[in-house]
Formats: sequence, C-alpha cells, structure tokens
Amino acid sequence: MHLKIGELAKRSGLTVRALHHYDSIGLLRPSTRTDAGYRLYNRDDIARLHQIQALRRFGVALADIGTFLANPGSRLPAIVDQQIAALTRQIEQAGVLRDQLTRLKRQLAADEEPALADWLTTLELMTMYDKYFTQEQRERLPFFNGSEECIAEWDAMVARMHAFRDAGTPPETPEVQQAARTWMAMLERDTGGDAQQLVRLNAMQDNEPAARAQNGITAELGDYVKASFSAWRLGLYQKYLSPDEFAFMKANYPVRMQEWGPLIAKVRAHIATGASPLDPASKLLAGEWMELFCSYAGQDPATHMKIREAHEKEAGLKTGTFVTDELLMFIRAAVAG
Repeated sequence: MHLKIGELAKRSGLTVRALHHYDSIGLLRPSTRTDAGYRLYNRDDIARLHQIQALRRFGVALADIGTFLANPGSRLPAIVDQQIAALTRQIEQAGVLRDQLTRLKRQLAADEEPALADWLTTLELMTMYDKYFTQEQRERLPFFNGSEECIAEWDAMVARMHAFRDAGTPPETPEVQQAARTWMAMLERDTGGDAQQLVRLNAMQDNEPAARAQNGITAELGDYVKASFSAWRLGLYQKYLSPDEFAFMKANYPVRMQEWGPLIAKVRAHIATGASPLDPASKLLAGEWMELFCSYAGQDPATHMKIREAHEKEAGLKTGTFVTDELLMFIRAAVAG
C-alpha cells in the first residue's frame, strides 16, 4: 500500500506543509517517489508517522523525536524526565494562579473590590517569579509571600541607600558601609542562607525590568551597595596585609566578585550530594575556588595565610557571604587531598 502526500495528510490530520517539513528535516522521508517526483509513503512510513504523532502529543520536540526513533532505548528516560518536569511546572503555575483567584474571590465576596492595576501587577510579578523559582523555593522568600514586616524593612533599606547615592555619599563612608552590611545580612537571612536562591534572585533582578521597577533596586544602586560592601571587607583585610599585598587585593577584589555567588551555590549543592572532598569532581570545584581566590589574593602562600588569619579573627567577614564553616572545611580538604 502506498499513499500520496495529500492522502496521508488527510488520514493523519496533518497538513501537507507539515509533512514537507518532516521530510526536509529527515524525520519522515517517503520510501519511494513516482516518476514525476511525487512522494509515496508505504506501511513502514505510516507506522513511523504514528510514532511521531504519539511522541508529539506527549510534548516531545521534533529534534528529540528524531534522536529517539534512531535509537529508541537511549533517549526515552531523559525524554520522560523532561516531560515530567514540564508537567510539574505547569501544575505549580496552575496552583499559584488558583491561589490568586481564590484570594480574589474572597475579596470580592467581602465587598473589597481590588484595584485592577494592583491585581495586574501582582499577576505580572507572580509570572516573573515562576520563571526563576519553583513553588517550594518561592514559599521560602518572605518578600514574595507578602510578609508586610519584611517588605517594609526592604523598602526602608532601598530608600536609605538611594538617599546616600543621590546625595553623592562615597560608598567608602562608614555609615554607607554599615548599611551595606545590613543589606547583605538581610539578603542572606531572607534567602535562608541558600546561595542558589541568591543566584536566582540576581538573575531575575538582572533580566526583569518589572523586578527593578517593583523593588526600586536599579543596576546603579546594586553596584553602589556592592562597592560599599567590598570597601568594608577590604578594610578588614587591610589590617593583616602588607601595603603591596593590600594594593593588589584592592585592585583585583571587585573584578570578579559576581562569580562568587554561583560558585558557592555549586559547591554547596555538591556537598549536599554527600560527595567526598577527595572525589575528582570535588577537586575540580576546589580548583575553581582557588583560581578565583588567587585572582585577588595572589599566589604567595604567606599572603593566603594572612587572609585565613583575617577570617579566623574577623567574624564580620562571614556576613552576607553565604559561606559556611562546613563549606570552607570541604574546600580545604579537597585542596589538601
């Protein structure tokens, strides 16, 4: 039995254009053609099309379908995992929307008519958070869950830092440094000390204008806070370093500061798997850590010991860093091993 492309399109519910596309990408090529060049599909071709349609209904991308059909056993577990993850996200998003609609219904039933603009803003922010956090992760963020005390505290802090910056107050000013320390401590507190939460927040803050508009934390203000926090930490290190060592640190410390958050998150996630510091993967992470550390500490072991002494004596150096004693011990063991 052979079917022309028009007949196959009609029986399968697809368009001729779709079948042409499948042919062009090598997903479903007709076994034969007429002398005039028309496509003819045999029983095996039709059976393959049925498989393609089944996988498409399953939500599998065309590129993955081709890979799977070429080697059926190799990709199926990964494909199933992808679909489960996608369905889980959809369920979570539906649950969030259901909660919002329930609250809206409750307000309407109590004759508390919400402002349309407020609800649109709320839904926009919820959708934005959905892109970066799972439901469980969102529930651990007090400023997302409507903690009035937390939101008021952050609003006051952001306003204070804006006032410092707008007045032209240098970030090295002690009063600004104290505010920056408090900022970082609040951030560590409200993410539960989870560096992955910090990475997600930073990504959302960098990529979403709506986030910056809502919380008032512009890119310029973020840089101002980071500069002040760095200046405060450098002041603590300076007490332990020679003038040359400190000059090198001061020039290089801010350059790659943004790399610490993702690396700390990666190391902590690795530790959570129960990995040994002596594992090859642990040693690779320790290598990344030391390379980043040496970018501002230099290569002299004597300088490294001075910095370690600073950390042992200056408890404040841990503030807002998301670095735990467990993590440091793990890195040291991996380096030593």
